[in-house]
Amino acid sequence: MKITVISLDQWGYDRYIVDELKRRKNIEVNHIDFSKYKYEYPSFFHRIYNFLAKTIAKHNIKKAYIHKKINERLADLPVQDQILMVKADHLLPQKIHQIKKHTHKFIAYFSDSIAKCPKIKKMHHLFDEVYSFEKKDAEKYNFNFITNYIYKVVKTDKKNIKYSVFNVGAYDKRINIIEKIALRLDSIAPNYKIIIVGKKAKKHKPKAKNIVFTDKRMNLKDAFENIKTAEAMLDVNRTVHKGLTFRVFESLGYHKKLISTNEDIKNYDFYNPNNIAIIDPDNVEISDDFFSSPYQEIPEELFEKYTINNWVKTVFKL
Repeated sequence: MKITVISLDQWGYDRYIVDELKRRKNIEVNHIDFSKYKYEYPSFFHRIYNFLAKTIAKHNIKKAYIHKKINERLADLPVQDQILMVKADHLLPQKIHQIKKHTHKFIAYFSDSIAKCPKIKKMHHLFDEVYSFEKKDAEKYNFNFITNYIYKVVKTDKKNIKYSVFNVGAYDKRINIIEKIALRLDSIAPNYKIIIVGKKAKKHKPKAKNIVFTDKRMNLKDAFENIKTAEAMLDVNRTVHKGLTFRVFESLGYHKKLISTNEDIKNYDFYNPNNIAIIDPDNVEISDDFFSSPYQEIPEELFEKYTINNWVKTVFKL
């Protein structure tokens, strides 16, 4: 069987799908990571032209270039049995059909809601199967519902714990909520570590002690090392969706407690109030005994349900 994964893999999560496929016999796997295709404007004129083309004619030179590179790569491969696209909403709906010509089965996985990425509505019909981590979208548009996945399983020694909470995230509108949480942690578990990354992050004036604002992205390897040494993780979801972020599955994989603003997490079968503290962003309360009580392991069959192994079996029907 021949399978290609096409994705915007800026953070490196999708390579775990590829690695999991490679573990299986009789599967040829290719990964086209279009985050690596960087378009350089030949001149300032081309930059202005692209701005006008996007605004007026809805034509994006940079994204057209990415499509060109993807199709060139696919042209060098035999027709694929399955192609999975992750974050296809970052491409041009009118050009997706060109990719479909290279496969017998065309699959999409969206880890954003339609409320956040309306473009999904313009392209989901182009795929043979669509998976979404957003329950409401799955119900409304007849998608297949599937969560993100546990991509790494690590048990850490309590002796190595340095931080009460660890989080690394993007600098966006959620920063006000994160700072509220950090201010609460200052009083009950002050040895936390929160890193906020973004071009504008360094200009932000911190309101809490242990938040670092930087424009330098942390790679997954460094993130792993920090997760290992934390008692708990922090998950601040975007208000436009209820789908579970990778923070949730990292906490499961590393057997860590979780502080989350996503109230919908209580509707999942692995939810345990001892392990997961759901907080109200408008009134941040975390009980003192959340950190003092030990993590309680979830049943093995539930854990396996959310692993990358089961995710790959489900999506590719293996």
